[in-house]
Amino acid sequence: MALTKRSASGYLYAGSCLRCLQQEYDSSLPTASVIICFHDEAWSTLLRTVHSIMDTAPKASLKDIILVDDLSQQGSLKSALSEYISKLDRVKLIRSNKRLGVIRGRMLGAARATGDVLVFMDSHCECQKGWLEPLLARLSSNRNSVVSPVIDVIDWKTFQYYHSVGLHRGVFDWKLDFHWEPVPDHEEKVRQSPISPIRSPVVAGAVVAMDRHCFQNTGAYDSDMTLWGAENLELSIRTWLCGGSVEIIPCSHVGHVYRDHFPRTFSYEEAIVRNKIRIAETWLGSFKENFYNHNTVAFLISKAEKPDCSERLQLQKRLGCRNFHWFISNVYPELSQPEDTLKFSGKLYNTGVGSCANYRPGKAIEEGSIELSPCSDSLTQHFEYNSMREIRLGSAPLFCFDVRHEKVIPQNCTKETDNSQQHWDVQENGMIVHVLSGKCIEAVKSEDGKDLFLCACNKNANQLWQFERSHVLEQR
Repeated sequence: MALTKRSASGYLYAGSCLRCLQQEYDSSLPTASVIICFHDEAWSTLLRTVHSIMDTAPKASLKDIILVDDLSQQGSLKSALSEYISKLDRVKLIRSNKRLGVIRGRMLGAARATGDVLVFMDSHCECQKGWLEPLLARLSSNRNSVVSPVIDVIDWKTFQYYHSVGLHRGVFDWKLDFHWEPVPDHEEKVRQSPISPIRSPVVAGAVVAMDRHCFQNTGAYDSDMTLWGAENLELSIRTWLCGGSVEIIPCSHVGHVYRDHFPRTFSYEEAIVRNKIRIAETWLGSFKENFYNHNTVAFLISKAEKPDCSERLQLQKRLGCRNFHWFISNVYPELSQPEDTLKFSGKLYNTGVGSCANYRPGKAIEEGSIELSPCSDSLTQHFEYNSMREIRLGSAPLFCFDVRHEKVIPQNCTKETDNSQQHWDVQENGMIVHVLSGKCIEAVKSEDGKDLFLCACNKNANQLWQFERSHVLEQR
């Protein structure tokens, strides 16, 4: 592979590629079933995924490709797709007569699979030559592993393929949100070579592989999770706690289409939160309070109704799984000290007006507003104040209190650290001071009702606020 960059990471990348190309694999590798669940995927994208698998996977290793149609409505994905697939060798099409979601759709495909290894893949991927063999080789020597390729980025507008430069691992925060981060030094030191597996606290759900019998015997996916979202965290955490390992294999590369934005409905977001609650109630033990302290929506939902996790808890007992403290100590110690410790959360009540701060969404972020409304249990009235001095909308954590023309408005949260417009000081006397200006948030009547403005601090009742819940004492 040609070296196109002169940076250190460029040389490292080229060197790793050369080593990967020099690898020889045993002829007796296990076979793989690739399972692709899709719902109204674009014809070209779906078939690009299928053909890239067929063009790059060794015939001796590829048992079959199982397509699970999760009740697609597009006409091209009906009879035309059936006819097209019927002409492809080792490609099977299963159609569900009800909406399953990715999690249950993958399990339907897994039940029909006969390969030694299951590879779950999203329906908008492109496999690179030599992607499958390293995954199979690793699983051949370590059957209890969950392994993932390096996930390269495909631009969703142009379909330009971007190779990853530098190695990353999958991690998560106390909200149970997934992130990528560079492999830390202490993990690099235990790797024998640049192409050795990377221990990863969690992996992304886009492409993941594991031994078929191990997958079924250790709980598969949690079938009580809905749609998709957070299933990769549940699988990864459970694997670590129940005697396995989770790894990223540097010599395996698969591209994945990442969209800049995705039309997520509130019901969709709520489904993800409910999936996360199941993880917390099953696997986090006493640490689940950290999750609820950082995820207001999850706290509210769990307060109203607790999920039935009895089957997963029985699985945990049957497998003799470790507790989450072991995970933090041995797999992901960086999780123990969150940067944005939660200080206050819940409704933000104004003493003078007798109303609560309320987020009113607009067609775009800049059109939304923060106003005062009668207090309710609406998620638009639940806010979080953290140790980074941000006031965030709990149901949409990318929105922070900001200021424009002395008016308090919702804006995308920034990463600025000095003189940020989004830094606030919530004082014990009830005043909320804007750090940059030194002014206080006050409830002020306007033509549209009661809005939040910055005014000189004078301790009048309209400048006195109370958060519903304090986490300060809980953390001492």
